[in-house]
Amino acid sequence: MKTVDLVVPCHNEEEVLPEFVRVTNEVTATLPSYSFRYIFINDGSKDNTLLTMIKLSQEFDNVKYISFSRNFGKEAAMYAGLEHSDADYVIVMDADLQHPPAMFPEMLKKIEEGHDCCALYRVARKGEGLLRTAFSKLFFKLQNSLSSVKLPYGATDFRVMSRQMVDAIVSMGEAQRFSKGIFSWIGFDTEWIPYENVERTIGKSSWNMLGLFRYAIDGITAFSVAPLKFITVAAGFLFGLSLLAALFVAIKAIVTGEIGSGFATIMCVMLFIGGVIELSIGILGEYLGRIYIETKQRPIYIVKTSNIEKKDKH
Repeated sequence: MKTVDLVVPCHNEEEVLPEFVRVTNEVTATLPSYSFRYIFINDGSKDNTLLTMIKLSQEFDNVKYISFSRNFGKEAAMYAGLEHSDADYVIVMDADLQHPPAMFPEMLKKIEEGHDCCALYRVARKGEGLLRTAFSKLFFKLQNSLSSVKLPYGATDFRVMSRQMVDAIVSMGEAQRFSKGIFSWIGFDTEWIPYENVERTIGKSSWNMLGLFRYAIDGITAFSVAPLKFITVAAGFLFGLSLLAALFVAIKAIVTGEIGSGFATIMCVMLFIGGVIELSIGILGEYLGRIYIETKQRPIYIVKTSNIEKKDKH
């Protein structure tokens, strides 16, 4: 019998966790060839998520939990779950049931066919606002155009992976993580399958537009240096523009004998150049900030309590 660990990051999920386990147990009961274990990660929840996890662990022997000392983010929670897993296969999914457990049989079938990973992508974004949908499309377009790491539109973290692939992910100990990019960067054979988006019916998502924007910035800067190249391109463009402007003024002075003050033009040019400089400094700051954090070599997460035996330095 092969083992499967379900890595489930949680942030303020006390309402949905019992229903998540109930629904998931119904699905796993139809897969007697596999032994499933839950690894819940409490990512600094402010509600009773941890107490709910403890109650579930008392009710079910296969429920394990890790509770952080504070909120370290979903990326750190996923890493912690993967680092503590030791099963043949690992499934990463959310607790809000928007990643339907009903997909398990098809996902595991793909793995058994010889793929290293089976990941899901959404074919529709039912229940999401137009602004969020448009922002998501823009993110995937930018990510794929600026980076060598390609992601299909609607790609999610919901996936099943082989032990070898999980070990490769865990070996990448970078503090500032973008898992979607890491999953792609390490290679391995990934089979993508579509699924219909499921609306959340219990609890409330902790993601907002600001958080999604920061996540997008992390994704682009983690696997692309194109923004840095923009600075070089912008500098070349401004240099060429200044030469053309100087040539225009010189020709006008020779032909007409007039040298206008051009105050408005000068102000526009100064504001434009100033804006490009500020943007360039901002881009450099993003990369320097990430270098600064990585050089500190702080732990990706800190565990406060867990019912899993320690197998690492955390």
